[in-house]
Amino acid sequence: MIGAGGFIGSHLAENLVEQGAMVRAMVEYNAQGNWGCLESSPVCDELEVYAGDIRDRDNLQQAMQGMETVFHLAALISIPYSYHAPMSYVRTNVEGTLNVLQVALELGVERLIHTSTSEVYGTARYVPIDESHPLQAQSPYSASKISADKLAEAFHLSFDLPVVTVRPFNTFGPRQSTRAVIPTIIAQCLSGGPVHLGNLRPTRDLNYVTNIVDGFVQAASVSEAVGHTINLGSGREISIGELAELIFRLIGEPVKIERDKRRLRPDNSEVERLLADNTLARTLLGWESTVSLEEGLKYTIEWMREHLDAYRPGVYAL
Repeated sequence: MIGAGGFIGSHLAENLVEQGAMVRAMVEYNAQGNWGCLESSPVCDELEVYAGDIRDRDNLQQAMQGMETVFHLAALISIPYSYHAPMSYVRTNVEGTLNVLQVALELGVERLIHTSTSEVYGTARYVPIDESHPLQAQSPYSASKISADKLAEAFHLSFDLPVVTVRPFNTFGPRQSTRAVIPTIIAQCLSGGPVHLGNLRPTRDLNYVTNIVDGFVQAASVSEAVGHTINLGSGREISIGELAELIFRLIGEPVKIERDKRRLRPDNSEVERLLADNTLARTLLGWESTVSLEEGLKYTIEWMREHLDAYRPGVYAL
């Protein structure tokens, strides 16, 4: 697995270990030897951890050697930071994905699961959004992910590489950083508020992380999935303002929302509406969301109560 030190990757690694798989977990190399989200995982001792960088093809050759199925989740993901450092996103998300695809082809990998994002759709032109919806790059991040998705498609069509692209809509759960909206709201609320947010109007299709992990596992298991791009979404949307109010009710605290201009995206760049059509996931993979938004929020709130010292609620994280 590439990108195992990330939020979704760490949960997927746990799931695979629990199913009895031998998992080689590639995490981003750093001088501190930190494994990212895997540091606090209960299965970290059962993994073969490899530190490297997907921008280095030789690194990937070593990490992927002998692997039958490869999950590619490595990416720079922060949308706001992509406005400041777009070249970093090209080098990691585009060139890094090209390296993964080339190495997978050279090694004869039996299945490559490539990770997309609902951000590639931009603001919905129609809802629910199916996999045929036009792609629109409304941030440098989404442009890099569209490029990566098209490279994966090209390697399947040109070289018959067995690729499945999974396209998660907004995912949340334990261990997620405050670069995402749900831990941002929860951390500020648990710290006594007020809660600083940007635009409250956009709607999102939010999914608890175990739902998304199940989709990844199914994508790796169903042979008919090869060559497809598959939405993983609940089919339910909620605005950021409504989401904040729901979290306040679940926590049981009346909290004031304050608008923070730093958290607003540039003009014409905000993705106003995302709502998934998950028909293909249901019919092809037999997948659907089993943990509701409310249940997932309760789990996440309780986890963050116990780990609040790991967060800096007053700091805006790009």
